[in-house]
Amino acid sequence: MATIKIIIEKSSDFYNAYAENCHGIYGAGDTVEKAKANLIEGLELLKVTHPENEWPDILKGDYDIEYQFDAQSFLTYYASVFSKPALEKLTGINQKQLHHYAAGLRKPREAQRKKIETALHKLGSELIAVRL
Repeated sequence: MATIKIIIEKSSDFYNAYAENCHGIYGAGDTVEKAKANLIEGLELLKVTHPENEWPDILKGDYDIEYQFDAQSFLTYYASVFSKPALEKLTGINQKQLHHYAAGLRKPREAQRKKIETALHKLGSELIAVRL
């Protein structure tokens, strides 16, 4: 099964979503949810308005959609969920550095990006295992 990789980025006034590996798939909105919905709407519109032989190959079979944030967009979007102290505790990256990433003053190196991603995946796994 193919995977369509959707990149989500924050601009000054809205979120952009675009397919990294499928030309012509774009979306935008003032929230991440609206950008995703707009992108899916555009994808479906492409399939309805074009004959199948004109579709990008990745759309012709079964596919999954994978969303990927850049660090700045992720930290901005989830700022109300993850405080800087909480992210510092999860990732081991100091709050000042996290602030720089969120403000777009710096981009995390690959190792730092991986630390954030690994910590979030670990937290997600722990939360999935919780039973109340």
